[in-house]
This record gives sequence, structure tokens and C-alpha cells, in this order.
Amino acid sequence: MTTSPQHKVLLNENEMPTRWYNVLHDLPTPAPPVLHPGTGLPVGPDDLAPLFPMDLILQEVATDQYVDIPEEVLDVYKLWRPSPLYRAHRLEKALGTPARIYYKYEGVSPAGSHKPNTAVPQAFYNAKAGIKKLSTETGAGQWGTALAFACAQFNLGCEVWQVRASYDQKPYRRIMMETFGATVHPSPSDLTEAGRSILAADSDSTGSLGIAISEAVEVAAQDPTTNYALGSVLNHVLLHQTIIGEEALLQLGKIDEQVDLLIGCTGGGSNFGGLMFPFLREKWAGRMSPDLLAVEPASCPSLTQGTYAYDFGDTIGYTPLMKMHTLGHDFVPDPIHAGGLRYHGMSPLISHLYEQKEIDAIAKQQVECFAAGVLFARTEGIVPAPEPTHALAAAVEEALRCKESGEEKVILTALCGHGHLDLPAYDAYFSGSIEDHGWEDADLQAAVHKALEKLPTSV
Repeated sequence: MTTSPQHKVLLNENEMPTRWYNVLHDLPTPAPPVLHPGTGLPVGPDDLAPLFPMDLILQEVATDQYVDIPEEVLDVYKLWRPSPLYRAHRLEKALGTPARIYYKYEGVSPAGSHKPNTAVPQAFYNAKAGIKKLSTETGAGQWGTALAFACAQFNLGCEVWQVRASYDQKPYRRIMMETFGATVHPSPSDLTEAGRSILAADSDSTGSLGIAISEAVEVAAQDPTTNYALGSVLNHVLLHQTIIGEEALLQLGKIDEQVDLLIGCTGGGSNFGGLMFPFLREKWAGRMSPDLLAVEPASCPSLTQGTYAYDFGDTIGYTPLMKMHTLGHDFVPDPIHAGGLRYHGMSPLISHLYEQKEIDAIAKQQVECFAAGVLFARTEGIVPAPEPTHALAAAVEEALRCKESGEEKVILTALCGHGHLDLPAYDAYFSGSIEDHGWEDADLQAAVHKALEKLPTSV
């Protein structure tokens, strides 16, 4: 392996991938189907048509190995793609590790995160289908910001339900969404039946992504000119994100580097899947053998403590049933600052790969994560969003392990966004007001059982 001092590895515009990679084509074992909640049978295109355009529905179920990226999407991607790959020399030096640490930086996008990689094609396909407005949820605001930006590119309206905890913690995210043209509501709200039912039970609810999804889906289902857009979890979302991993493979090839360990934070799974899936393809083909590690918050541990079962993607039960690692669709996590990771379930594809032992997963407490974020900022000069600090904490831990063993391991992590609008979270860390939070397995299992007891367990 190379020991090149190269700090930044770039691709030029002509080297940007022009296809997304579809992991469904290469799965060693097929993933379980999505089920209709009424019949318990696999859903068909007609079941999804009230929410999504047909192009996205077909991408959700297609098994072609690659999907061509439309020229209109590539034209918008070129505003920030290809994104840079950095070697973290200064972080390595601060840790005194022989490990070589690389990070794929998605914070260069207009939204400051990886989310526009799917927001742009979703807006494009909806505009192509004649839709006038998109409705969505957002946690920390990264997804809402990305969709607002994408809708502006294709002259679509955008309505966002932001989880109340994040709406209050991150006012500048709301302002950024509004700057791009979106209308933003705190969730739960009194504008939907779903929101009113939650507020009736708990008028001080801090919200959850599941609740916000229910509100966004309800609005989309009632208006034929409005569709729903989801920022993670679904197959087509992870498909669009694979441009991250495809670019990383090309960049690492330029410096003749092979990765031993890939690390990504996981909430719904789009950032993790986007980086990992192309590397899994190469691993299955016998061309490399990296380990893959998902890192989630201890306060919302769907992979490490959740149950693998069919569950709704939202709190009220408007969505189809997906087999995934879940904490129960009515789970309301602690209002941690990594709002983008506060989702009760994990992508069905990520969950399936975890069950098949193709990937590993760990959970991290937020104090450790912010400590890693501060170290990264002071060495590499980028303030990371709270979400990728989970992956950074795991990378630091592994690099220190290499220091003890003397192993020259190559680590690649996904720095999925910057934290310029998350500075109040860092302020809370510096003031000592951030608290760690975890769950006893027995408590989670009891809650999940109650949420799932009346749902199908198989096809």
C-alpha cells in the first residue's frame, strides 16, 4: 500500500460517475419485500403511486446493476461534485497512530451535507411527472435544506415538517430552508390529523422523525399535485447516494490505496449505504476485503438494540410495512443534537446486510462523539455536523487501537456534512450541558413488542 503524503484527492468534472449502483443486483440473499399493511402482501407500483412518481417506484424495486443518472441531474450535481477525498494527516499526527485515515467530504454541497445527492433526482423525477409540490420531514434540517434547494432547481414547491426538538435547537436550518423557498412547520403540528393526535396525547411532545413523516405523508396523500419525498431509508434513496462510494473508489485508485475499514454514521442509512455499497460490490467480486462498520447513537440504537421485524416507517401507520431493525414506530428518542440520527428504524437494505453479517454496528454516546468532533475541527479545520462525529469517534478509537498494536490500517470514513449551523450543539458540549443517554435492553424490547404485536411477522 502507498504511503503517499497526498492530502486532497480530486476528480475533475469529466471523471464524475454517470451511473448509480444498485446493490439489489448483487445481494447474496434477496432482501424481504415491502408489505401492504392491509393485505400483508408485497406492495405493487399502484400502492406507491399516490406518493411517488413512477420513475422512483421502478428504482425502488429494479434489480439492474446500474441506473444512468439523467443529464439534468448531472448538471445540478456539477455545482459541487465530484466531492473531495482527504487524508487526515493532522488528525493522524495528533493521535500518534500508524493508521492512515481518509474522509470523503460531502459538506461541500449547497446544503452542507450528502442529502442533495438524492434530493436533486427526487425533485427532477417529480417535476418530470408533473408534480407541483413536495412534502417531507426533516430532523436536524439537513434533508429539508437539501430538498428545498432541489425543489428550487426544478420550480417545485416544498413543505417541510421539522422535528420539534431540532426546530427549536437549530433555527438557522429553518431559515436556510426558507431561503431556498420552503415552508417549514414544527412537528408535531396542529395542521394535520397525525400531528393533532400526537399533541392531544402529549402537548409538549419534542417530536420524532416518525411523527414528522406521518404529517408529510398525510399532506401528500390528500393532494394529487403533491408528492412525498424521503431523505433516507428507501432503496431509491440509497441508490442515489452511491455516487459517494463510486467517487471514493476512483479517488483511492488514483493513489493506489486499499481500504481496510470503512466507517459511517447511521440514522436511516443513506449516508452509510451511499459510501459502502460500491465497496461491497468490490468485496463480493473478490477485488478487496474491507470491513464495514455502522455507528449509531446510543440513544437511538436501532441496529444494535432494535428488533428485526416488519414495522411502519412512520408513527401513525400511513406507510407500507418494511422489514428493518426497529425500536417500534411509536418510539420517541431522547432529543440529542444529532437530529438526523433520531429515527426509530434502519433502512431495510442496511438491516438485511447486518442480519447477513456483511456489516458490523456499534453505538456511541454523544459526549464521546462531540469530543471527536472537536479534535477533528482543531486538526483538520472542518467543524463536522453532530451526525458524522459518531463515525469520527469510531475512527479515532480504531486509530488508537492501531497505535497500541502498530498496525498500519487504512480507514475511510464518511464526513457527511459540516456543522456550521450546529454550533449551539458544540456550545452545549463546551458548557457541559450535554448528557449521555442509553437504554436497557429489557425496556426497549418491551416497547418494541407492544408496538409490533399486531403487525405481520412475515409474508
